[in-house]
Amino acid sequence: MALMPVEEALALLLSTAAPLGAETVPLDAAAGRVLAAPVVAGRTTPGADVSAMDGYAVRADDVTHVPVTLEILGESAAGRPFSGPVRPGTAVRIFTGAVLPEGADAIVIQEDTVRDGNSATLTEAATPGRHIRRAGGDFASGETLLPAGHRLRARDLALVAAGDVAKVSVVRRPRVALLSTGDELMRPGEGAEAHQVIVSNIYSVAALARSAGAEVADLGILRDTMAATRAGVRAALDGGFDVLVTTGGASVGDHDLIAPALTAEGIALAVHKIALRPGKPLMFGRGAQTQVLGLPGNPVSAHVCALLFLVPLIKALQGLPVPAHPALEPARLASDVSANEQRMDFQRAEIVGDAEGLPLVRALPVQDSSMLRQLARADALLVRRPHAPAAKAGEMCEILRLED
Repeated sequence: MALMPVEEALALLLSTAAPLGAETVPLDAAAGRVLAAPVVAGRTTPGADVSAMDGYAVRADDVTHVPVTLEILGESAAGRPFSGPVRPGTAVRIFTGAVLPEGADAIVIQEDTVRDGNSATLTEAATPGRHIRRAGGDFASGETLLPAGHRLRARDLALVAAGDVAKVSVVRRPRVALLSTGDELMRPGEGAEAHQVIVSNIYSVAALARSAGAEVADLGILRDTMAATRAGVRAALDGGFDVLVTTGGASVGDHDLIAPALTAEGIALAVHKIALRPGKPLMFGRGAQTQVLGLPGNPVSAHVCALLFLVPLIKALQGLPVPAHPALEPARLASDVSANEQRMDFQRAEIVGDAEGLPLVRALPVQDSSMLRQLARADALLVRRPHAPAAKAGEMCEILRLED
Protein backbone atom coordinates (compact mmCIF):
# COMPACT_ATOMS: atom_id res chain seq x y z
CA MET A 1 0.00 0.00 0.00
CA ALA A 2 1.35 3.45 -0.96
CA LEU A 3 2.44 5.69 1.90
CA MET A 4 0.39 8.86 2.41
CA PRO A 5 2.27 12.10 1.61
CA VAL A 6 3.01 14.39 4.54
CA GLU A 7 0.91 17.29 3.23
CA GLU A 8 -2.08 15.01 2.61
CA ALA A 9 -1.81 13.51 6.10
CA LEU A 10 -1.62 16.95 7.73
CA ALA A 11 -4.59 18.26 5.77
CA LEU A 12 -6.61 15.17 6.75
CA LEU A 13 -5.70 15.60 10.43
CA LEU A 14 -6.67 19.28 10.46
CA SER A 15 -9.92 18.68 8.59
CA THR A 16 -11.55 17.34 11.76
CA ALA A 17 -10.08 19.92 14.15
CA ALA A 18 -12.75 22.44 15.18
CA PRO A 19 -12.07 25.22 17.72
CA LEU A 20 -12.99 24.32 21.28
CA GLY A 21 -15.45 26.22 23.47
CA ALA A 22 -14.81 29.52 25.25
CA GLU A 23 -14.11 30.39 28.87
CA THR A 24 -13.52 33.65 30.72
CA VAL A 25 -10.22 34.17 32.51
CA PRO A 26 -8.69 37.08 34.46
CA LEU A 27 -6.13 39.14 32.59
CA ASP A 28 -3.23 37.87 34.71
CA ALA A 29 -3.98 34.34 33.49
CA ALA A 30 -4.48 35.24 29.83
CA ALA A 31 -0.91 35.27 28.46
CA GLY A 32 -0.65 32.98 25.45
CA ARG A 33 -4.39 32.36 25.27
CA VAL A 34 -6.40 32.78 22.09
CA LEU A 35 -9.27 35.25 22.16
CA ALA A 36 -12.71 33.73 21.60
CA ALA A 37 -14.29 37.18 21.30
CA PRO A 38 -12.96 40.64 20.44
CA VAL A 39 -11.62 42.82 23.23
CA VAL A 40 -13.50 46.13 23.35
CA ALA A 41 -12.13 49.16 25.20
CA GLY A 42 -14.05 50.00 28.35
CA ARG A 43 -12.68 53.55 28.50
CA THR A 44 -11.03 56.23 26.40
CA THR A 45 -7.25 56.51 26.70
CA PRO A 46 -5.94 59.03 27.52
CA GLY A 47 -9.12 59.94 29.34
CA ALA A 48 -8.34 63.66 29.02
CA ASP A 49 -5.78 65.93 27.34
CA VAL A 50 -2.52 65.33 29.24
CA SER A 51 1.03 66.62 29.15
CA ALA A 52 3.71 64.59 27.41
CA MET A 53 6.53 66.47 29.20
CA ASP A 54 7.48 68.15 32.46
CA GLY A 55 7.14 71.92 32.10
CA TYR A 56 4.47 74.63 32.15
CA ALA A 57 0.93 74.62 30.77
CA VAL A 58 0.33 77.94 29.03
CA ARG A 59 -1.87 79.83 26.60
CA ALA A 60 0.16 79.82 23.36
CA ASP A 61 -0.96 83.41 22.66
CA ASP A 62 0.92 84.50 25.82
CA VAL A 63 4.20 82.96 24.64
CA THR A 64 4.54 84.10 21.03
CA HIS A 65 7.30 86.60 21.85
CA VAL A 66 10.03 85.48 24.25
CA PRO A 67 11.39 85.86 26.77
CA VAL A 68 8.14 86.37 28.67
CA THR A 69 7.41 86.10 32.39
CA LEU A 70 4.17 84.52 33.60
CA GLU A 71 2.58 84.12 37.03
CA ILE A 72 2.46 80.52 38.32
CA LEU A 73 -1.01 79.64 39.60
CA GLY A 74 -0.21 76.15 40.92
CA GLU A 75 0.62 72.72 39.61
CA SER A 76 -0.94 69.74 37.87
CA ALA A 77 0.53 66.30 38.58
CA ALA A 78 -0.50 62.84 37.38
CA GLY A 79 -3.53 61.90 39.44
CA ARG A 80 -3.75 65.41 40.99
CA PRO A 81 -5.12 67.83 38.37
CA PHE A 82 -5.12 71.62 38.85
CA SER A 83 -8.59 73.01 39.47
CA GLY A 84 -9.33 76.27 37.74
CA PRO A 85 -8.51 77.94 34.42
CA VAL A 86 -5.25 79.30 33.06
CA ARG A 87 -5.92 83.02 32.60
CA PRO A 88 -4.03 85.41 30.33
CA GLY A 89 -0.55 86.08 31.68
CA THR A 90 -0.49 82.94 33.87
CA ALA A 91 0.80 79.38 33.71
CA VAL A 92 0.52 76.13 35.65
CA ARG A 93 3.47 73.94 36.54
CA ILE A 94 2.72 70.56 34.94
CA PHE A 95 4.25 67.10 35.00
CA THR A 96 4.25 64.23 32.51
CA GLY A 97 0.86 62.50 32.41
CA ALA A 98 -0.95 65.29 34.24
CA VAL A 99 -4.28 66.65 32.96
CA LEU A 100 -4.01 69.86 30.93
CA PRO A 101 -5.72 72.69 32.84
CA GLU A 102 -8.68 74.53 31.37
CA GLY A 103 -7.60 77.38 29.11
CA ALA A 104 -4.11 75.99 28.39
CA ASP A 105 -3.31 74.85 24.86
CA ALA A 106 0.45 74.27 24.91
CA ILE A 107 3.33 73.03 27.05
CA VAL A 108 6.67 74.77 27.40
CA ILE A 109 9.22 72.25 28.66
CA GLN A 110 11.05 73.03 31.86
CA GLU A 111 14.43 73.20 30.11
CA ASP A 112 13.18 76.36 28.36
CA THR A 113 12.15 78.15 31.55
CA VAL A 114 13.70 79.94 34.54
CA ARG A 115 11.69 79.75 37.75
CA ASP A 116 11.71 82.58 40.26
CA GLY A 117 9.32 82.08 43.14
CA ASN A 118 5.73 82.40 41.91
CA SER A 119 6.73 83.34 38.38
CA ALA A 120 8.63 81.76 35.51
CA THR A 121 10.40 83.28 32.53
CA LEU A 122 9.86 81.29 29.35
CA THR A 123 12.59 81.44 26.72
CA GLU A 124 11.03 79.33 23.97
CA ALA A 125 7.88 80.29 22.03
CA ALA A 126 4.87 78.03 22.47
CA THR A 127 3.01 76.25 19.68
CA PRO A 128 -0.67 75.25 20.16
CA GLY A 129 -0.88 71.52 20.83
CA ARG A 130 2.86 71.14 21.47
CA HIS A 131 3.74 68.32 23.91
CA ILE A 132 0.06 67.47 24.52
CA ARG A 133 -1.41 63.99 24.30
CA ARG A 134 -5.00 64.39 23.24
CA ALA A 135 -7.90 62.53 24.88
CA GLY A 136 -8.55 59.33 22.93
CA GLY A 137 -5.25 59.59 21.11
CA ASP A 138 -4.57 55.90 21.81
CA PHE A 139 -8.11 54.54 21.59
CA ALA A 140 -11.70 55.43 22.41
CA SER A 141 -14.26 53.67 24.59
CA GLY A 142 -16.11 51.03 22.57
CA GLU A 143 -13.29 50.59 20.06
CA THR A 144 -12.16 47.03 19.25
CA LEU A 145 -8.64 46.63 20.58
CA LEU A 146 -7.96 43.03 19.52
CA PRO A 147 -9.95 40.65 17.30
CA ALA A 148 -11.19 37.16 18.07
CA GLY A 149 -8.62 34.54 17.12
CA HIS A 150 -5.67 36.63 18.30
CA ARG A 151 -3.16 34.94 20.59
CA LEU A 152 -2.37 37.25 23.50
CA ARG A 153 1.26 38.34 23.76
CA ALA A 154 2.85 40.20 26.66
CA ARG A 155 2.39 43.58 24.98
CA ASP A 156 -1.25 42.79 24.23
CA LEU A 157 -1.94 42.40 27.95
CA ALA A 158 -0.82 46.00 28.53
CA LEU A 159 -3.23 47.19 25.83
CA VAL A 160 -6.15 45.20 27.26
CA ALA A 161 -5.46 46.45 30.79
CA ALA A 162 -5.26 50.06 29.59
CA GLY A 163 -8.69 49.55 28.04
CA ASP A 164 -10.05 48.85 31.55
CA VAL A 165 -10.74 45.20 30.71
CA ALA A 166 -10.09 42.85 33.64
CA LYS A 167 -11.31 39.59 32.10
CA VAL A 168 -11.24 38.18 28.57
CA SER A 169 -13.08 35.44 26.72
CA VAL A 170 -10.59 32.88 25.42
CA VAL A 171 -10.72 29.52 23.68
CA ARG A 172 -10.37 26.67 26.13
CA ARG A 173 -6.91 25.15 26.17
CA PRO A 174 -6.79 21.75 24.44
CA ARG A 175 -6.35 18.97 26.98
CA VAL A 176 -3.70 16.53 25.81
CA ALA A 177 -3.01 13.11 27.34
CA LEU A 178 0.32 11.34 26.83
CA LEU A 179 0.69 7.55 26.95
CA SER A 180 4.01 5.78 26.50
CA THR A 181 4.36 2.09 25.71
CA GLY A 182 7.18 -0.39 26.12
CA ASP A 183 8.42 -3.01 28.59
CA GLU A 184 11.92 -1.56 28.23
CA LEU A 185 11.04 1.96 29.38
CA MET A 186 12.14 3.53 32.63
CA ARG A 187 11.88 7.12 33.82
CA PRO A 188 14.97 9.27 34.43
CA GLY A 189 16.49 8.65 37.84
CA GLU A 190 14.95 5.18 38.31
CA GLY A 191 18.21 3.29 37.83
CA ALA A 192 17.72 1.88 34.34
CA GLU A 193 19.86 -1.15 33.52
CA ALA A 194 21.71 -1.74 30.26
CA HIS A 195 18.82 -3.61 28.65
CA GLN A 196 16.37 -0.86 29.51
CA VAL A 197 15.70 2.51 27.88
CA ILE A 198 15.07 5.83 29.61
CA VAL A 199 11.87 7.34 28.26
CA SER A 200 12.74 10.75 26.82
CA ASN A 201 10.26 11.54 24.08
CA ILE A 202 7.41 12.38 26.44
CA TYR A 203 9.37 15.36 27.77
CA SER A 204 9.99 16.92 24.38
CA VAL A 205 6.49 16.16 23.13
CA ALA A 206 4.92 17.60 26.28
CA ALA A 207 7.04 20.74 25.98
CA LEU A 208 5.99 21.24 22.35
CA ALA A 209 2.34 20.75 23.29
CA ARG A 210 2.48 23.23 26.17
CA SER A 211 4.31 25.77 24.03
CA ALA A 212 1.51 25.50 21.47
CA GLY A 213 -1.06 26.24 24.18
CA ALA A 214 -2.20 22.87 25.52
CA GLU A 215 -2.65 21.49 29.00
CA VAL A 216 -0.75 18.21 29.21
CA ALA A 217 -1.29 15.17 31.42
CA ASP A 218 1.27 12.34 31.49
CA LEU A 219 -0.74 9.14 31.98
CA GLY A 220 2.32 6.95 32.38
CA ILE A 221 3.96 3.97 30.71
CA LEU A 222 1.95 1.00 29.43
CA ARG A 223 3.49 -2.44 29.44
CA ASP A 224 3.43 -4.54 26.28
CA THR A 225 0.27 -6.56 26.79
CA MET A 226 -3.00 -6.07 24.97
CA ALA A 227 -4.91 -5.91 28.25
CA ALA A 228 -2.68 -3.15 29.66
CA THR A 229 -2.66 -1.23 26.39
CA ARG A 230 -6.43 -1.35 25.97
CA ALA A 231 -6.97 -0.37 29.59
CA GLY A 232 -4.65 2.62 29.23
CA VAL A 233 -6.29 3.74 26.00
CA ARG A 234 -9.75 3.32 27.48
CA ALA A 235 -8.87 5.38 30.56
CA ALA A 236 -7.49 8.15 28.36
CA LEU A 237 -10.56 8.17 26.12
CA ASP A 238 -12.82 8.34 29.20
CA GLY A 239 -10.76 11.14 30.77
CA GLY A 240 -12.25 14.07 28.91
CA PHE A 241 -9.14 14.77 26.85
CA ASP A 242 -9.30 16.48 23.47
CA VAL A 243 -6.17 14.76 22.17
CA LEU A 244 -4.58 11.43 23.08
CA VAL A 245 -0.94 11.15 22.06
CA THR A 246 0.70 7.75 22.25
CA THR A 247 4.42 7.20 21.82
CA GLY A 248 5.76 3.82 20.80
CA GLY A 249 4.02 0.67 19.66
CA ALA A 250 2.97 2.34 16.40
CA SER A 251 4.69 -0.03 13.96
CA VAL A 252 3.68 -3.57 12.98
CA GLY A 253 5.87 -5.77 15.17
CA ASP A 254 4.59 -8.41 17.57
CA HIS A 255 4.90 -5.95 20.46
CA ASP A 256 3.39 -2.97 18.63
CA LEU A 257 -0.06 -3.03 20.19
CA ILE A 258 -1.28 0.56 19.90
CA ALA A 259 -3.07 0.23 16.54
CA PRO A 260 -5.06 -2.92 17.45
CA ALA A 261 -5.80 -1.51 20.91
CA LEU A 262 -7.11 1.75 19.44
CA THR A 263 -9.22 -0.13 16.93
CA ALA A 264 -10.61 -2.37 19.66
CA GLU A 265 -11.57 0.74 21.67
CA GLY A 266 -13.53 2.24 18.79
CA ILE A 267 -10.94 4.54 17.20
CA ALA A 268 -11.13 4.56 13.40
CA LEU A 269 -7.57 5.02 12.17
CA ALA A 270 -7.49 7.35 9.17
CA VAL A 271 -3.73 7.11 8.70
CA HIS A 272 -1.18 4.46 9.59
CA LYS A 273 2.22 5.07 7.98
CA ILE A 274 3.16 8.15 6.01
CA ALA A 275 5.89 9.02 3.53
CA LEU A 276 8.09 10.69 6.13
CA ARG A 277 11.61 10.26 7.46
CA PRO A 278 11.93 10.13 10.41
CA GLY A 279 8.46 9.09 11.48
CA LYS A 280 7.05 6.64 8.94
CA PRO A 281 4.86 4.69 11.44
CA LEU A 282 2.79 7.73 12.47
CA MET A 283 -0.95 7.15 12.78
CA PHE A 284 -4.01 9.12 13.75
CA GLY A 285 -7.73 8.70 14.09
CA ARG A 286 -10.70 10.05 15.98
CA GLY A 287 -13.08 8.80 18.63
CA ALA A 288 -16.36 10.33 19.75
CA GLN A 289 -14.66 13.25 21.52
CA THR A 290 -10.95 12.66 21.19
CA GLN A 291 -8.40 13.08 18.44
CA VAL A 292 -5.75 10.34 18.62
CA LEU A 293 -2.21 10.81 17.36
CA GLY A 294 0.14 7.81 17.50
CA LEU A 295 3.79 8.86 17.40
CA PRO A 296 6.77 6.55 16.88
CA GLY A 297 8.67 5.53 20.00
CA ASN A 298 11.98 6.69 18.58
CA PRO A 299 12.57 10.03 20.36
CA VAL A 300 13.82 11.95 17.30
CA SER A 301 10.95 10.62 15.19
CA ALA A 302 8.48 11.47 17.94
CA HIS A 303 9.80 15.03 18.16
CA VAL A 304 9.69 15.61 14.41
CA CYS A 305 6.18 14.16 14.14
CA ALA A 306 4.97 16.23 17.09
CA LEU A 307 6.38 19.34 15.45
CA LEU A 308 4.74 18.53 12.12
CA PHE A 309 1.37 17.22 13.34
CA LEU A 310 0.67 17.74 17.05
CA VAL A 311 1.59 21.43 17.18
CA PRO A 312 -0.64 22.36 14.19
CA LEU A 313 -3.48 20.26 15.65
CA ILE A 314 -3.29 22.08 19.01
CA LYS A 315 -3.27 25.44 17.26
CA ALA A 316 -6.27 24.49 15.11
CA LEU A 317 -8.22 23.43 18.21
CA GLN A 318 -7.70 26.98 19.52
CA GLY A 319 -8.98 28.53 16.31
CA LEU A 320 -5.58 29.73 15.14
CA PRO A 321 -4.94 29.75 11.38
CA VAL A 322 -2.83 26.75 10.39
CA PRO A 323 -1.64 26.06 6.85
CA ALA A 324 -2.33 22.54 5.59
CA HIS A 325 1.37 22.02 4.94
CA PRO A 326 4.56 22.45 7.00
CA ALA A 327 5.64 26.09 7.31
CA LEU A 328 8.88 25.90 5.36
CA GLU A 329 11.19 28.79 4.46
CA PRO A 330 13.81 29.15 1.73
CA ALA A 331 17.51 28.72 2.47
CA ARG A 332 20.76 27.83 0.71
CA LEU A 333 22.87 24.73 1.09
CA ALA A 334 26.28 25.03 2.72
CA SER A 335 27.27 21.56 1.52
CA ASP A 336 26.21 19.02 -1.08
CA VAL A 337 23.26 16.70 -0.42
CA SER A 338 22.49 13.39 -2.11
CA ALA A 339 19.35 12.44 -3.99
CA ASN A 340 16.29 11.53 -1.92
CA GLU A 341 13.96 8.53 -2.24
CA GLN A 342 10.16 8.43 -1.99
CA ARG A 343 9.74 9.75 1.56
CA MET A 344 9.86 13.42 2.55
CA ASP A 345 13.06 13.71 4.59
CA PHE A 346 13.55 16.10 7.51
CA GLN A 347 17.29 16.14 8.20
CA ARG A 348 18.76 17.71 11.32
CA ALA A 349 20.81 20.72 10.21
CA GLU A 350 22.80 23.70 11.45
CA ILE A 351 22.44 27.28 10.27
CA VAL A 352 26.07 28.24 9.66
CA GLY A 353 25.76 31.69 8.12
CA ASP A 354 23.92 33.95 5.73
CA ALA A 355 23.80 33.78 1.93
CA GLU A 356 22.23 36.72 0.10
CA GLY A 357 19.79 37.27 2.95
CA LEU A 358 18.89 33.59 3.31
CA PRO A 359 20.01 31.13 5.99
CA LEU A 360 22.99 29.02 4.97
CA VAL A 361 22.36 25.48 6.23
CA ARG A 362 24.37 22.31 6.51
CA ALA A 363 22.97 18.88 7.28
CA LEU A 364 24.58 17.32 10.33
CA PRO A 365 26.89 14.41 9.48
CA VAL A 366 24.89 11.82 11.47
CA GLN A 367 21.19 11.45 10.68
CA ASP A 368 20.47 8.35 12.78
CA SER A 369 17.04 9.04 14.27
CA SER A 370 18.07 7.72 17.66
CA MET A 371 20.74 10.42 18.13
CA LEU A 372 19.29 12.97 20.52
CA ARG A 373 22.51 14.98 20.73
CA GLN A 374 22.21 15.69 17.01
CA LEU A 375 18.61 16.86 17.48
CA ALA A 376 19.58 19.15 20.36
CA ARG A 377 22.47 20.52 18.30
CA ALA A 378 20.31 21.30 15.25
CA ASP A 379 18.90 24.74 14.45
CA ALA A 380 16.55 23.54 11.74
CA LEU A 381 15.31 20.59 9.75
CA LEU A 382 16.59 20.51 6.18
CA VAL A 383 13.65 19.34 4.10
CA ARG A 384 14.19 17.06 1.13
CA ARG A 385 11.14 16.52 -1.04
CA PRO A 386 10.27 13.02 -2.29
CA HIS A 387 12.52 12.02 -5.18
CA ALA A 388 14.50 15.28 -4.94
CA PRO A 389 17.68 15.08 -7.03
CA ALA A 390 21.14 15.59 -5.59
CA ALA A 391 21.98 19.26 -4.94
CA LYS A 392 25.22 21.20 -4.69
CA ALA A 393 26.39 23.71 -2.10
CA GLY A 394 24.93 27.12 -2.86
CA GLU A 395 21.69 25.78 -4.34
CA MET A 396 18.30 26.67 -2.89
CA CYS A 397 16.67 24.41 -0.30
CA GLU A 398 13.86 24.48 2.27
CA ILE A 399 14.08 24.37 6.06
CA LEU A 400 11.78 24.13 9.06
CA ARG A 401 13.23 26.04 11.98
CA LEU A 402 13.43 24.30 15.33
CA GLU A 403 12.07 27.12 17.47
CA ASP A 404 10.19 25.56 20.35
